[in-house]
Amino acid sequence: MNPAARELSDGERLDWLRLSRSQNIGPITFFQLLRHFGSATEALRGAPELAKRGGGRKLRLCSQSEAEAEIDACATIGARLIAAGEPDYPARLTAIADPPPLITLRGHGYLLRRRMIAVVGARNASANGRRFARRIAMDLAARDFIVVSGLAKGIDASAHEGALERGTIAVVGGGVDVIYPSENQALHEQIVGQGAIIGELPLGTVPRASHFPRRNRIISGVSLGVVVIEAARRSGSLITARLAGEQGREVFAVPGSPLDPRCAGTNNLIRDGAVLTESVADVTAALGEMLIQPLDEYRDGLEFDPESQPAPDESELDEARDKITESLGPSPVSVDEIIRQCQVTASVVLMVLLELELAGRLDRHPGNQVALHLAD
Repeated sequence: MNPAARELSDGERLDWLRLSRSQNIGPITFFQLLRHFGSATEALRGAPELAKRGGGRKLRLCSQSEAEAEIDACATIGARLIAAGEPDYPARLTAIADPPPLITLRGHGYLLRRRMIAVVGARNASANGRRFARRIAMDLAARDFIVVSGLAKGIDASAHEGALERGTIAVVGGGVDVIYPSENQALHEQIVGQGAIIGELPLGTVPRASHFPRRNRIISGVSLGVVVIEAARRSGSLITARLAGEQGREVFAVPGSPLDPRCAGTNNLIRDGAVLTESVADVTAALGEMLIQPLDEYRDGLEFDPESQPAPDESELDEARDKITESLGPSPVSVDEIIRQCQVTASVVLMVLLELELAGRLDRHPGNQVALHLAD
């Protein structure tokens, strides 16, 4: 992508939305299609043929009327869609492996251009944990960080409350118009007025358990680092911490009593190398030079040149398609391993995998791994 950021035209935004809402097209596939075809408009024309080559039935594309209805619904509630590479899209988010092509924003877009720190933790948090979350969020906000969290009960809500006066960002696992959990209704409305709520799913989407790992990658992806306060051994907050590490973000963990199971996960994070965190000074000291790096160095623009990555010849694809498909199974395998085993070029493997995914025959997994899709 070109490093110059610009706003999409209305027509481009409509086609980006249509492509991103189409069947079998996740974030990684979306950007592969843009690189292959050069634009969302051309990708909408060409993707059905790729799906056919992958052995799939007719690819269902999001219609123009569906996309227009979503844009109109956003306007009705004062929300808007921001595309990856546009000036208000969080710069650091563009650098992760699978950035959302578009995010929906309610609230103040200028906050998305600021430096962010995530604060996450247990839903069933202790009184001390909630008090610490409010305090460190307030201290981070006083040092011009925007505090990001997931608008859940417990630590998340307390972090938002502590930073609310100076602006906070909530990343939600459903539509930005859906209040979840219901007890956070007042906080949700306050954040719309004084902060920002963002999400990648369409308006009206009710959060489900499967949505939260996707939400968590955005929480860590927009941030310089993630502060974890009270997390049990099997906790969604630990997923956020793991994603932060994979994305090259700093992980901070607040120590807790070994007698409290809510602290077992955070204490393990410290054992594994997370920064032991007792105050905002621990956060700023660990970030060091990251605090003076310009954010725009992470920003990608919206221009895609298909000629910079020429597609492999049809004869190469025909020759390799069966070999690549046979290397796949129900267990995830890395794309690099497929390239090594099949002894074909990366461009051939990536194209065949793209065809299979569009056909609904391939699932993507973390760590650049793929597997055959199991029948629903």
